Formats: sequence, C-alpha cells, structure tokens
Amino acid sequence: MANPYSEHDQSVTPAHENYYVPEASGWPIVGAIALFLIAMGAGATVGDLFGGQGPWILLSGVGLLLIMLVGWFRDVISESMAGLYSRQMDRSFRQGMSWFIFSEVMFFAAFFGALFYARMIAVPWLGGAGNNAMTHEVLWPDFVAQWPLVMTPGGAETSAMGPIGLPLYNTLILLASSITVHIAHTALEQDNRPKLKLFLLLTVLLGSLFIYLQGVEYVHAYQDMGLTLDAGIYGNTFFMLTGFHGLHVTLGTIILFIVWLRVLRGHFTPEKHFAFQAGAWYWHFVDVVWLGLFVFVYIL
Repeated sequence: MANPYSEHDQSVTPAHENYYVPEASGWPIVGAIALFLIAMGAGATVGDLFGGQGPWILLSGVGLLLIMLVGWFRDVISESMAGLYSRQMDRSFRQGMSWFIFSEVMFFAAFFGALFYARMIAVPWLGGAGNNAMTHEVLWPDFVAQWPLVMTPGGAETSAMGPIGLPLYNTLILLASSITVHIAHTALEQDNRPKLKLFLLLTVLLGSLFIYLQGVEYVHAYQDMGLTLDAGIYGNTFFMLTGFHGLHVTLGTIILFIVWLRVLRGHFTPEKHFAFQAGAWYWHFVDVVWLGLFVFVYIL
C-alpha cells in the first residue's frame, strides 16, 4: 500500500502510521573524509607543504564531497518518491534542518566574534588604550590603532577592500536572489509550475553569478591590492569570513539546482515540498549572513 504522505498522494494521513527508519548509510563517513581532505589540502596549499601537492589534495576533497552530495541526495530522493516518509519523518527533517542552520549560525558567530575581538579589543590594546601604554611602547611603538590594519607587523603593506564595486554588486545579486526564491516558493504553493521553474532557475543563476564575481574580487585582491590571506589580521579575517560564506553560497546553489532538476521531473506538490523549503531556508540564511559581512567587513 502506498504511503499516504507520498509527494504524489495527497490523501489524509491516518491516525497511526509507520515510521520509516533508513538503513545505515556510509555517506556521512565519506563526507567526513572529504572535509578532512579539503582542510588538509587548503592548509597544505597555503603553507606550501607536501611537496606542492596541496592543490591536488584540496581538489580530491572537493570531488569526494560532490560525490557524497550526489549519492546522498539520490538516496533521500528515491526514498521520498517511493512514499516511505510519514508526517513524523517530515517533522524529523524539519528539526534536523533547523539544528543544522543553528549550527551554521554559531559557526559564523565564532568568526564574527574573532573580527570584533580584533577590532574592538586587540587593536586598541596594541595602540596603548586604557592602561596599556607601556605595552604599546614595548611591543609595537609605531603601531597606529585603526581599522582596517593595512600594515603587517613585518612591514608589508596592503589595501582595504571597499564596499563600492564588486561587493556592492554581489550584495544586490544576493538580495535579488532572495526575492526570486521567495517568488518561486509562492508559485509552488499556488501550483504555478512554469513560474516556479523560471524563478528557481533565476535564483540558481544569480547564485552562480555571485560565486563568479567573488572569484573575480579575490583575483583583484591578490594581484592588484596586495590583499592576501597572510596580510595580517585584516587579510585573515577578510578571507576567512568571505571565503567560508562563498563556500556556503556554493553549497546553497548546488542544493537549489538539484531542487530545480526535481521540479523539472514533476516532483513536489503545493502541500508536500520540504526539500524545496529546506533549500529556501538555507538560501535566506546565507543572504542574511552576507548582509552582516557587507556591513562589518566592507563598510565599517
């Protein structure tokens, strides 16, 4: 008997229903290995370790992560379309996605905390604020307590990335993409599938454009501005915050692209479309994070 909570069956769910327990999956350990390779490859690339093999380790991690995403998504989609999920399973998915986004909030809170500590505590402290005048004279007599720090302790000089130009364009792009994904969601609830396909595709294209322009911005920073990952605390915080956000935009774009492919195949109904909702939640989250980045990294 087909499960009444199937995405293609909109009948009323009975008072008692089976709770589907998926088989043990190997995809989490594959994802953990992929993230380990990405972290090791990124560190080896920056530090020029392992005889210059860092980029290959990094690429192998990215490739393995993509394989994990495709395989895991395939399994979940197959289970969903087979009618195995119930209302309780739907609540489990919602709780899981909510906790995942909460963990991402804490992740970025740590990086924002590091930025605020550097700007509001460490920089004034090195400049002799409060009772630290002697510390200032001993550690760095020529230090000027201002942000952004464009002079490293080693004497290297860099430039600050201003908000006008690519950062502003990317902000407008992400704001527009948040609107398009909302329009797509509304179209799905109204069962307007042509409008859904169009605006969800626009969201994916806007996300891809954001990623491309951020790459252009990084090339400009490295080649023309001397703003690199090792350009002092300013370079560190700039690339860590914007870089990790870029990775999240990339993941969000992949998720929405897969959802768009599912829409083309006729998946989802106005009542049953949590996969779309989860992707939209995540996309709105990365949009909000970017607004914080734009204000505190580029403007202030």
